[in-house]
Amino acid sequence: MTRGFIKMTMGLGLMALAAQQLHAQQRNCAPREVVLDRLSEKYGESRRGIGLVQQGSVMEVFASDDTGTWTITVTLTNGMTCLVASGQSYEALAEAIPARGEKA
Repeated sequence: MTRGFIKMTMGLGLMALAAQQLHAQQRNCAPREVVLDRLSEKYGESRRGIGLVQQGSVMEVFASDDTGTWTITVTLTNGMTCLVASGQSYEALAEAIPARGEKA
């Protein structure tokens, strides 16, 4: 009986943690058009890179040469776009990655 109670308590704790994390993520998410308009109008950012992430989601990097700001977003399959990270002092680089064993 004690073992069952411990498992149930742990399960409820994990569910509460997952719910908190989902709630936190939803505060940083909005429909894609809303996010793109905000990044463009407020920060002057445009898309600089794109890639696929888990389960069909799309990761994008937005940045502005004028303001130096940058933002990383993930757009979910339901069309919601979530802010993952943002910052300042963006600098575009076009450098080759050194081969293994060579110094960077």
